[in-house]
Formats: sequence, structure tokens, C-alpha cells
Amino acid sequence: MKNIVILGSTGSIGVSVLKIIRARPDCFKVVGLVTKSNLKTLAKQIEEFCPSIVSVANKEKAKELRSLITRKVKIVFGEEGSMELASCDNADMVVSAIVGAAGLSPTLAAIRAGKTVALANKEALVAAGDLMMREARANNVKVIPIDSEHSAIYQIMRGETKKSVRRIILTASGGPFLKTPKDELQHVTVKRALRHPNWNMGKKITIDSSTMMNKGLEVIEARWLFNILPSMIDVVIHPQSAIHSMVEFYDSSMMAQMGPADMRSPIAFALNYPKRLKVDLPRLDFTQINSFTFEAPDFEKYPSLQLAYDALEKGGGAPVALNAANEVAVEAFLKGKISFITIPIITEKVLGKLGIVKVDSVSTAISIDKWARVKAREQVL
Repeated sequence: MKNIVILGSTGSIGVSVLKIIRARPDCFKVVGLVTKSNLKTLAKQIEEFCPSIVSVANKEKAKELRSLITRKVKIVFGEEGSMELASCDNADMVVSAIVGAAGLSPTLAAIRAGKTVALANKEALVAAGDLMMREARANNVKVIPIDSEHSAIYQIMRGETKKSVRRIILTASGGPFLKTPKDELQHVTVKRALRHPNWNMGKKITIDSSTMMNKGLEVIEARWLFNILPSMIDVVIHPQSAIHSMVEFYDSSMMAQMGPADMRSPIAFALNYPKRLKVDLPRLDFTQINSFTFEAPDFEKYPSLQLAYDALEKGGGAPVALNAANEVAVEAFLKGKISFITIPIITEKVLGKLGIVKVDSVSTAISIDKWARVKAREQVL
């Protein structure tokens, strides 16, 4: 029986994690849940999974939650509350699925407390990858990715050595605009951008997929997660989304990890690591797949992907600013304030204003994040 804390339990990843736990109550027990403000969903989760402690955004939310539940549970709040859950004594694994910079401090707290971390919070590695992984190595903590692409690489690398790797190849679906000419992107609507061909995801990550910023952020994550040079990380478009990523070794052999386009598969792998978990999930049926196709990404059509490589090369706080500015730009697009093609333009302008800033603490990363958001909002206005 593995005791689980879920940071971000009411989001899409958190809900999927709980589906796995619901299906295998013989393997997992929920001991803590964290959400910001989705109290009705959290209340239902408390009634079903009976955690001993939960955390919400602030004191007012804590009072409101208390009125919604019948079970006895300790309620804490704020950043201190989420950090308390992340480092609580009876947790074996912490699922880090809080969206945004709010996930940085509790993820680091979990690592420093020696907890195994199942990582779905991109910002942890995009904003402070060097810091997070140094702390993980120092505390002998395993950081197991939940992203399908990084999970694929993690699975492939089991039993292999980093020295044997020639390159990592992240696969990308190409999003909804793979066959759309570049000059038509200026007319893209929000509704059209949210129509992903393969994955059912939240709005922000779906827009990131359509600009390929999501893949750019994954490049940055892979650099730190696998301690590999940026020049050894490639991206290839694979519209079928059946191969989740590949690793090429120095003997020119290549290994790929395949499976259905269902996030519950990498979640199940992470939760029950190092053993695989028997769960009832869709299976990949090769008789229903006519072909696997691959093509190189068009960096002119997808400038956000190039910006991610540029930020990684610049180093320091550049990836933090990249992520924060992109979040503001995506939000502005979703609200109809800017056009689709303006998203990378705003991000590039913010990156151009940032000097070289070393990220040696979470507080530094958060400061850069806040600065970049202010600069990005100035571009929107």
C-alpha cells in the first residue's frame, strides 16, 4: 500500500490520478489533497477518498470548505499549507500537478523531505530544473515524469546508461494546424485552436500544443530531467501520437515507447514505479493504424518551439520568463484580446528584455516569473 499526496487534485491530471487510485484501492491510499479554489470537487474527493489533511488557497476558502464536508479532516491553506502536505511524514509519493509557479515550492519541499515525486508540474523543471534535480540527487529522490513523452523516455532508459545515449527524440502531434498554411494562422479562432486531434486536455495546454510551445517546454524539461545537453534533444512530428518518444543510442539502435493516447497509462506507471500496474485501459490496436508518419517541425510556422530552444541556450531565468510570458499571452488569446500569431511575438519581446539572471532559489524563479508576467501584460495592453 502506497500513501499518496496529490498537489492539484481537482485538475485534469489530479482527477486522472484519482481514477487510477479508485480502480486499485488495494495498492494506493490518498493521505492528502491540495487545490486552489475548486472546493465542490475537493469536497467530493474528501468524502470518497478520506484524506487526513487537505490544503486550499486561503483562510476564507478553508472556512467555506469546512461547511461543504461531513468528514473530519485537517484543513490548511496557502503556500505553507501545500508545503506541509508535500512533506508530511506519512506520504510515500507526492504527485505534483499544480499548474504554474505555485507548484514550485511544494515540489521542492517534497524533494527535500525525501518523497518520491510523480511530476506533472512543468514549471518545476522549466523554471528551476537545475535546482530541483540537484536537490533530488542530493536527497536520493526519484523524480518520475507523468508527461507521456518524458514517461516514455524514462521507461526506455531503465537499465541503460546516459553515456550510451546519442539523442532523445520527443514526438509531437503537430496539433490542429499541422496541415494549415502558415499565412492562414492569423485568422485562427479560439474554438478552432482548442480542437486537438488526439488529446483531451485543458485549454492552456491545448493552445500550447497548437503553437508547439508545449513541446518547447518539454525540451527544457528533458534537458534537466535526464541531465542531457540541449543539442541532444530533437523534436519530430508524429501525428498518430502512438509513439510517445524515442531514444537513439551510440550503436545507432533506437528504442521507442508506444501506447494509446491516454494519460492514465503514464500516470499508472509513475504511481506504481518500479513495478507496472495492472489497470483496465485502452490498448493500442495495430490493425486499426494504417501507418506511422514522421516529419520535421517547421520552426518558422511554430516560432514558439524555437523560442524554447533559444531560452534554454540563454539559460538562467530565460526559461522562467518564456513560460510566464507565454501563459499571459495564451490567456489573452483565449479571452479574445490578441490574435493567435501574436502569442509568440509577445513571448519573444519579453525574453528580449531579460538580462542574464541565475536561478539559485525558488524565490528568484518566482520573482522572474512575476516580472515576465508584468512585461507580457504590458504587451497585451
